[in-house]
Amino acid sequence: MSIRVLVADDQELIRTGLAMILDAQPDIDVVATAADGLEAVRLAERLRPDVCLLDVRMPVLDGIAATRRLAGPEAAHPLAVVVITTFDLDEYVYGALRAGARGFLLKDAGPALLGQAVRAAAQGDALIAPSVTTRLLSVFAAGEPGTVPRQPFEPLTDREEQVLRAVAAGHTNTEIAAGLFISLSTVKTHVASVMAKLGVRNRVEMAIWAYETGRKP
Repeated sequence: MSIRVLVADDQELIRTGLAMILDAQPDIDVVATAADGLEAVRLAERLRPDVCLLDVRMPVLDGIAATRRLAGPEAAHPLAVVVITTFDLDEYVYGALRAGARGFLLKDAGPALLGQAVRAAAQGDALIAPSVTTRLLSVFAAGEPGTVPRQPFEPLTDREEQVLRAVAAGHTNTEIAAGLFISLSTVKTHVASVMAKLGVRNRVEMAIWAYETGRKP
């Protein structure tokens, strides 16, 4: 079954190009496009696509606000959102992730990485542009002076430690399953358990905690 995607970007050329790139991939089907954030939200709520690909800077409603409405904590039926932008700015990265995005890409990422991000989001994973991830984690790893990383509610098991390091290294659930010789469902169980023990909301926060506590991959 194809992954149903909505693409939103206020520039027609870019919007059309992204849709063509995704439609050219056999397992992805672009079901709608939108020229602003509000239109994207309305279409997404009506069509319920598997993944919404949203530009950050859009008129009427920007991509961060649209992400919050579709994937944030107050969304009744949250959707998977990947945010894409021309601007490699920390404020956009933080805003997108806090709003509930499962991915953050730059528009020069290329067709392969774009497809990977959409597939990862559809599967419940998160994919952040490698250049953005490196800088993001280094900033959080430095931490504020005197900051003590929070401790898990329960100690992590050895297997959970392995999964945590793999997530911090940027591996998807499928890659972790292959590397640790365990099933995909087992990986998802471990990831969910680690998130619960750490009190974090997503894989990026897991990775940040790993770096804060010296668990570098």
